[in-house]
Amino acid sequence: MVIEVKLRGYEAFIEYMKNLDAKGENVNVYFTGDKVDGVSWCPDCNDAEPHVRKALPLAAPNSYFIYVEVGDRPFWKDMKCPFRTDKNIHISVLPSFIRWKCPQRLEGVEKISKDDLLEMFLTDD
Repeated sequence: MVIEVKLRGYEAFIEYMKNLDAKGENVNVYFTGDKVDGVSWCPDCNDAEPHVRKALPLAAPNSYFIYVEVGDRPFWKDMKCPFRTDKNIHISVLPSFIRWKCPQRLEGVEKISKDDLLEMFLTDD
């Protein structure tokens, strides 16, 4: 079963990742806008998430799915947002799905909502 962790904010994400011992398993990180009452301020994130949830069972049983709410819209839109500037994250669009410390990434609803791309992303070692 995929190990799912939900985090909110840059500091919580960095702290969790610093202490994570994934034992060689894939660590897939999904970045989305903050939610209020179950709905993100980011419409593309709302459109993409059902596709991600549907594809998640395809991931390796002991892999990680780290779900990260990046903050509110003004925080995200700031070009100095740490999710944009951190060299290990460096995302420029929401939603984004990355393999931690690997080149694999899907950015934007256009790619994340394609079932075949999600399958390749989640099953490729």
